[in-house]
Amino acid sequence: MDYRNLYEEWLSNEYFDQATRDELLSIKDDENEIKERFYTELEFGTAGLRGVIGAGLNRMNIYTVRKATQGLANYILKVGKAEKGVAIAYDSRRMSPEFADEAALCLGANGIKAYVFESLRPTPELSYAVRKLGCIAGINITASHNPPEYNGYKVYWEDGAQITPPHDTGIMAEVKAVTDFNTVKTMDKQAAVAAGLYQVIGAEIDDAYIAELKKQVKNPEAIKAMGKELKIVYTPLHGTGNIPARRVLKEIGFENVYVVPEQELPDGEFPTVSYPNPEAAEAFTLALALAKEKDADLVLATDPDADRLGVYVKDTKSGEYITLTGNMSGCLLAEYEISQIKEKQGLPSDGALIKTIVTSNLADAIASHYNIRLIEVLTGFKFIGQQILNFETTGKGTYLFGFEESYGCLIGTHARDKDAIVATMALCEAAAYYRTQGKTLWDAMIDMYEKYGYYKDAVKSITLKGIEGLAKIQEIMETLRNNTPEQIGSYKVLSARDYKKDTVRNMETGEVTSTGLPSSNVLYYDLPDNAWLCVRPSGTEPKIKLYYGVKGTSLEDAEKKSDELGEMVEALIK
Repeated sequence: MDYRNLYEEWLSNEYFDQATRDELLSIKDDENEIKERFYTELEFGTAGLRGVIGAGLNRMNIYTVRKATQGLANYILKVGKAEKGVAIAYDSRRMSPEFADEAALCLGANGIKAYVFESLRPTPELSYAVRKLGCIAGINITASHNPPEYNGYKVYWEDGAQITPPHDTGIMAEVKAVTDFNTVKTMDKQAAVAAGLYQVIGAEIDDAYIAELKKQVKNPEAIKAMGKELKIVYTPLHGTGNIPARRVLKEIGFENVYVVPEQELPDGEFPTVSYPNPEAAEAFTLALALAKEKDADLVLATDPDADRLGVYVKDTKSGEYITLTGNMSGCLLAEYEISQIKEKQGLPSDGALIKTIVTSNLADAIASHYNIRLIEVLTGFKFIGQQILNFETTGKGTYLFGFEESYGCLIGTHARDKDAIVATMALCEAAAYYRTQGKTLWDAMIDMYEKYGYYKDAVKSITLKGIEGLAKIQEIMETLRNNTPEQIGSYKVLSARDYKKDTVRNMETGEVTSTGLPSSNVLYYDLPDNAWLCVRPSGTEPKIKLYYGVKGTSLEDAEKKSDELGEMVEALIK
C-alpha cells in the first residue's frame, strides 16, 4: 500500500480517534507532509523508537507506541517470562505520561504486569528498577536530548541494559510482525489496576537507587572538609535530574548547590533552549550567568532524561569557565575513580576500563598506566552494559569504569546505562578531593594531560533530514566503503576498519583481519601519531557523524592539529 492509501486508511478507520483524524485532515493539501508521515513506518530499531510526535505511521503517537508494545509483549510471552513484569519510566517531554500509560495498558491486556513510576524519573533509575524489581524488561519514554518535537521509546532487558542480541532482533521481528493496528490489545486503566496488572512505583525505588549511588563515594572525608566551601551551579534543563541530583549532593554533604531557576521545573517545550543538550554551548547560557554571580567552582547540566552530563570548570588563573567535552570529563572521572580504587583497596587483576570505538585514545593511555584491561565496544552504552553482564555470568572481569564520548559514563554497576546523577555526584566529589590538594578540576585535567599527553577529540555532525537526507547519508557511507582513502589530508591511512564487513585492512601490507565486534555501519581510519577518524550515521537523529582525534604536545598544539584534521575530514565527504 502506498503512502497515499495508508493516509486514507487512517482517515477512514474508526480505530483511530477523532483527534488523530482531525490532525491528518489538516494536512490534506500538503502532499509532502503526507508523504513524510506515511512513506514508511517509524522504525523499531535496536534503540527502540524515536521520532517526531504526530499522527501517522512515521510518527510517535499512541498507536505506534501500542504497536511497539504489542510486539514486545509477544516476545516476552514467547520466551515465557510474562510473570516477571515490566518497569516503565518517562521523562518531561510532550506526551511522555500518556505514552507510558499506553504501553502499560497494552502489556496489561496481554497479561503482563507493568510497574509504572508515579512521575518522571531519570533513565538510569529505570535501568536500576528493572533489576531491583526482577523484571523481564523495561520501557523508558524519552527522546533524550532531541528537540521538543521528538519523543522516543527505549526498551531494556532483564539485565538493566538496552536490548542487545539476540533479544533486540527478536523483539524487532515481533514488532514488525504486527501489521494490523486492530490486533493490538489494550485495556481500561481502572481494570488493569484492579487486576493487579498496573502498579505505581516511586519512593521505595528512589531511596534504594540513591543509596546505591552513595556507596560509590571514595573520599567522604574530602567532602566533609570541602562541602561547605565548594560552590556548584546545576541545571536539569527542564528534565528529570532536578530532584535526584540535588538530593544526592545534599545527602553526601555539599551545601552550596545553586539550581538555575528558569530551568529547574520540568517542561517538555524546553522554553529556555532550542536544543536541550548539554553538549551544546547554548544550554549553559543561564547556568554560566548564575555561576559568575555566585563565583561557582563548577557548572553542571544534565540532559532531559539525566543520562548525560555536561561540565564547565573554573580556571582560577584566568577566572574563566572552561568547557569539558564528554571525552575530557569521562577521562577525568576515569583517572579519579581508578586511582582512588587503587589507593584505597588495590586494583583487581582482572579490572577493566570500557569505552566505545569513537571515544578518546586517552582512555587507552589511562588503562595502560594502571595495567588494567581496555575493552572497546560499538557505540551505544548497551554494549558496555553487555560487558558488565558478561563479567557477572562468567565470573571473569571486574568493571572499574565505562564511558562514551557523548557525555555518558557509569560509576558502579547499580545501573546498566549512562548515569548522569552518579556522574554529578562523583565529579563534585573529585572537585572536593582535588581542592584538599589546592587544585581545581581544571588543574587536575592539565595534570592528566602532562602525564599522558595532550589528547584532543572532536565530532562534527552534519544534519540531513527527510527521505533525501537518509539517501545522502547512505550514499556517503557507501562511497567511503567502496573507495577506502589512502590519505586524509596530510595523514596517511595506516589501517581501515569496516565494522559492517567485519574487516580491518592494513593499508601497507593489505592484510585483512576481523574487528571482533558485531556488524555495524561504521568506518574507522587509524592515522599516524595517535590520530584517527570514524564515520557513522547517528542511530537516533538524521545526521552523519564524523569523530576524530589527535595527540599534541600542548593545549595549543593539540588544538591546532585538531582544527587542521577537522578541515580535512569535512573535505573528505564533500
